[in-house]
Amino acid sequence: MNDTICALATPQGGAISVIRISGEKAIEYVSRIFTPRKGQPLTERKTHTVAFGDICTDGNEVLDEVLVTIMRAPHSYTGEDSVEISCHASAYITQQVILALLDMGTRQATPGEFTMRAFMNGKMDLSRAEAVADLIASTSRASHRLAMNQLKGGFSNELGKLRDKLLKLTTLMELELDFSEEDVTFADREELQALCNEVETVIARLADSFSVGNAVKNGVPVAIVGETNTGKSTLLNALLREDRAIVSDISGTTRDTVEGTMTINGVTFRFIDTAGVRETHDVVERMGIERTLEQLKKSSIALWLIDPTAEFSQIEELAKKLLPMCSGKKLAVLVNKSDAVDATILAKAMEWGRQMVGLYAVDADWNNDDLWAISARNGNNIDKLEEYLVRSAAIPAITAGDVVVTNARHYEALTRALGNIREVQTGLAGGLPGDLVSEPLRAAIGNLSEIVGEMTTDEVLGNIFANFCIGK
Repeated sequence: MNDTICALATPQGGAISVIRISGEKAIEYVSRIFTPRKGQPLTERKTHTVAFGDICTDGNEVLDEVLVTIMRAPHSYTGEDSVEISCHASAYITQQVILALLDMGTRQATPGEFTMRAFMNGKMDLSRAEAVADLIASTSRASHRLAMNQLKGGFSNELGKLRDKLLKLTTLMELELDFSEEDVTFADREELQALCNEVETVIARLADSFSVGNAVKNGVPVAIVGETNTGKSTLLNALLREDRAIVSDISGTTRDTVEGTMTINGVTFRFIDTAGVRETHDVVERMGIERTLEQLKKSSIALWLIDPTAEFSQIEELAKKLLPMCSGKKLAVLVNKSDAVDATILAKAMEWGRQMVGLYAVDADWNNDDLWAISARNGNNIDKLEEYLVRSAAIPAITAGDVVVTNARHYEALTRALGNIREVQTGLAGGLPGDLVSEPLRAAIGNLSEIVGEMTTDEVLGNIFANFCIGK
């Protein structure tokens, strides 16, 4: 953490590239290759100033005209002396600048190292640092709002209030332990129980919000299932508006899951085209079918495609396997190929689908309006399907001030803290002595502290920042 690091902070392909440098010698190193057109040298300039001049990396030959921004410690993103060089986005120019900086003693930054330094230098807590990655990865207005709220400290502030209340509880319990021989009581047990109930309610609310937060961040998982050659891949391509999956008249073309994301009316969906389910002796195809069933378990919404030209016995055999796995899920039954069959055959297939749902999808979230005919090939009723998906996702409107958990690490820590608090509630209700109640209290505080990084390990930090991009 004491050396000076550098990295290209912008992707290739634009007009301008930004090279970031941070560390004790950042300004000194850049000043060796940068000559301002006018004014003081970089080492004498004030923080948050911009200088225009020339980069010379090979003697006096000018490599590029650039803008150099100076941010002196502690008033920078990392809390260290930092410099950003804005140059033309030539691969040759950026390479030469970075090579010159490396020759002077800088080191290539690892993924997320700038943000890790910001965390280590107290510029942000760990939950806010993770929000930086979420902000970069945001693909919808809702995911952007959640990331911005967490970056501004909304989640951290909520956790801070919880920890303060838990510390108050712990302090009172510890005081009683210190004066146990004098038989002194510092807190009324009913008051402690009320405070504990209040904390439990807030932690439970935050933990419960993860289902919504995860859907907003990663997309609502939608499994497209059915027999082989029912048009699943064609439907995926129609929803994504691109040829993501291979389409063929040959049965069993899709042998593995194919995924794609699409935002519809502000809601991001993660569509999974699965291998067709049928009896097969092909080892690879059978593996694909097993993955189909696994993806169906993980999905929130299931789209069951029926081929109206198939025999009823085939449809029923498939329904026995798939529909019981839709328990608790939103289920849409789609009779495909409406453009290729007459109305009589279409109506018969829809009736078969209705019967199968009644027999085998007892616990699925389904009604008669969730069955209709489509044509994945010509787009018939795809707009109706999109309306159904948005309605079924049931994502609440996200406002700028909402605190919603989107991170699995945070959710796991909250779940552990919730278990600790419920253990405290049980202890208080059962009249357990203070030392037995204090232990789960301290554990709850530790789990909340783990979220913001006050108590964490190098391994956890490494795993978190390894998922960042270079230059951030």
